[in-house]
Amino acid sequence: MTSMPHTSASLHLGQSGEEVVLGVDTHKDAHVAAVLTGMGAALGSRAFPAGPDGYRQLLAWARSFGVLRRAGVECTGSYGAALSRVMTAEGIDVFEVSQPDKAVRRRRGKSDEVDAESAARAVLSGRATAIPKSGDGPVEMARLLRRAKESAVKARTQAINQLRAVLVVADPQLRASFDGLGPKTLIRRCADLAVSPVADVDSATVYVLRQLATRVQSLSQEIDAVEQLLEEVIRRHAPALLERVGVGPDTAAALLVTAGDNPERLENEGSFAALCGASPVEASSGKSQRRRLNRGGDRQANAALYRIVLTRLRWDTRTQEYLQRRTAEGKTRREVIRCLKRYVAREIFALVKTTAKDHGLTPA
Repeated sequence: MTSMPHTSASLHLGQSGEEVVLGVDTHKDAHVAAVLTGMGAALGSRAFPAGPDGYRQLLAWARSFGVLRRAGVECTGSYGAALSRVMTAEGIDVFEVSQPDKAVRRRRGKSDEVDAESAARAVLSGRATAIPKSGDGPVEMARLLRRAKESAVKARTQAINQLRAVLVVADPQLRASFDGLGPKTLIRRCADLAVSPVADVDSATVYVLRQLATRVQSLSQEIDAVEQLLEEVIRRHAPALLERVGVGPDTAAALLVTAGDNPERLENEGSFAALCGASPVEASSGKSQRRRLNRGGDRQANAALYRIVLTRLRWDTRTQEYLQRRTAEGKTRREVIRCLKRYVAREIFALVKTTAKDHGLTPA
């Protein structure tokens, strides 16, 4: 990709200090940037390597056209995360830009330069208003720990399933020796098997059973260590969440990750509820006036709200009374749970906002 040459108009803009808008289409190895004037005229586009040097080059190039105060960036939660943090530190207002819709791509085609220019135009027109997560505070720590735990749990489940599958086809006498054992005892007994040189199917079966059981034990220790670290992070930075009925470390971490290190980017608790998929969506047409379930948003946060509601329905008296009152009004249990999820989202967002101010969740 080659950059568009600087015209006399662009040089004049840089000297006059007129504001320009930057759009960036991010990728793993390179980012493609495009610069527009305040009137929407394209000034240039160019590719830069994804790295510290490339970020500095990108900003210097964009500022050569004029004063840079706003930028639209695609994939601010993945490939564009580092660039977004660099630009925010430079005092540039960064907006998260969705990929162009299919109708636009059918009309204009698909290229990195086109996508970068579309990102800049989304900022210029006001369509891009979402502020990306900062990703440089304790919530990012919780997100990383939670991801490590999820992968370890997935690997442990796979190892347990493999161990049981091996037992199904094992020698009947060996399989009978494990009948009636609980999961933990089964894993411990398999890990204690005496391994002999692999010379036949039976010895190979014993070897595999011991290897799988040892792997399960190791992953269990890893999961316990990560859970302890995750709880320490939550208690240190958001202790008020853990004081609420039904909110544990995993649930708190899921909701904090959705809110981000900078929850002030969300306009109000309604925005947080929509982000969690707990807000009703209008589905009215003609004489039919109704609302439907929001199937969007962060589904893990939605699941966390669901777990909180189920726990409160079992242990919290106020929640049980609410369920009885609303069911007496004709609502189904599922509809009541949806209402409760909305109330919990409002409660959690208030705690997250307070926590951000009192415990330093929002980076300085």
